[in-house]
Amino acid sequence: MAKPAAPASLAQWLAPFEPLFTRPTWQNLLVLLAGTILAPGRRTVSSALSILDLREATGFTNYHRVLNRNRWSGRAAAKRLLHLLLGTFGADGPVVIGIDETIERRWGPKIKARGIYRDPVRSSRGHFVKASGLRWISVMLLAPIPWAGRIWALPFLTALAPSERSARDRGRRHKKLTDRARQLLLLVARWLPGRRVVAVADNSYAAIELLAAVRRRLTVVTRLRLDARLFDPPPPRRPGTLGRPRVSGARQPTLAERLADPGSGWRRVTVAGWYGRTERQVDLISGTALWYHPGKRVPVRWLLVRDVAGEFEPQGFLCTDPDADPLDVLRWFVRRWSVEVTFAEVRRHLGIETQRQWSDLAIARTTPALLGLFSLVALWAGDVLGGGVSPRRAAWYPKPRPSFSDALAAVRYRLWTSATFSSLPEHGDAAKIPRALLDRLTQAPCLPASMAKVELTELGACEPT
Repeated sequence: MAKPAAPASLAQWLAPFEPLFTRPTWQNLLVLLAGTILAPGRRTVSSALSILDLREATGFTNYHRVLNRNRWSGRAAAKRLLHLLLGTFGADGPVVIGIDETIERRWGPKIKARGIYRDPVRSSRGHFVKASGLRWISVMLLAPIPWAGRIWALPFLTALAPSERSARDRGRRHKKLTDRARQLLLLVARWLPGRRVVAVADNSYAAIELLAAVRRRLTVVTRLRLDARLFDPPPPRRPGTLGRPRVSGARQPTLAERLADPGSGWRRVTVAGWYGRTERQVDLISGTALWYHPGKRVPVRWLLVRDVAGEFEPQGFLCTDPDADPLDVLRWFVRRWSVEVTFAEVRRHLGIETQRQWSDLAIARTTPALLGLFSLVALWAGDVLGGGVSPRRAAWYPKPRPSFSDALAAVRYRLWTSATFSSLPEHGDAAKIPRALLDRLTQAPCLPASMAKVELTELGACEPT
């Protein structure tokens, strides 16, 4: 059987990453990635090979080795991806990144890093759901996508955060979520010397230890409790004063007290892109303070925001840059909504939680690769969508701008058409399609349904017809 070749367009798109791999690994990676993009449903190595008509390939183990054995650096690939994204979507201004964690629901005794966590997707304030799985911390570039007309969260660096039970079983010290976040944020700051980096996070990362460790290298914007202890800076030390110098000044009112104070000077502003909406009018007040606990202190700019329409509760925010403009801080934070959208999209369209790797190295590589594929599709679709590909519409669904599903469809279309469609010169609308390619195109929409029916039949859920 001839050695399979990846589409030429895919090799051209991925050319910046080629120096990071050996030649055999690179060739297998191209084939594996092409199959991952084209395959519907599960994103396993088997499904990637099947969609490329490689079910009879005798060297199928070589494709598994790309993930579980071959030597290549995911960190180097993440750095290269970040610079590619900035060159396309974030060339000017501060680099705004989001950091958040997600749970990949997985079961199995061989998955050593697995733990039991609160499921953020299925839980609510009144309904608590636990899930078995892997916890991942992902860092994403929050940048405007010109052809999409909105902010997208583009993952470029994802790390596994093993459970406390896993660390105990291996005899290792368990790292808290904030410790791993500190390492990731400082790594990104080291990759971008000379650029202002703004990290946006939710209240899981509103920890004084984390903010104090990273504030000299980058700016962090996160939520602030309404009862947080805020102080004035320490007064100048007078000559001849005995004892240790003061570390804080007078205590300031809490945000809850400012909210109840009728004399607070509220300012009405309009914020664009408020959690997926076009615009939102809010009232805000802001100031500077020292967020202080015994032994820990961080100078911050605090914000207190209330909705003009009264649809959400008042919220507090902080920024580790006291000189930042309050409206800029609010605009940076509302970009965080796109992080949740990205997590939902990769589950819906890229098969997160459908992988079936069991080895530690393959697990540590597969999910970051699928999240990074989201960003690669956004990069590649810029060329395709700029060439006139329109979002998929219907009479009952007017869709003005493309979404990620349209971007993925455009990239898939480019990969399918690059498999040599030759037009007949005497009939401009006719095309010759190789029989093997026609069979693959026919099987692509048919196999997932038939395979699902077989699985249900084997489980006894239905009788074969």
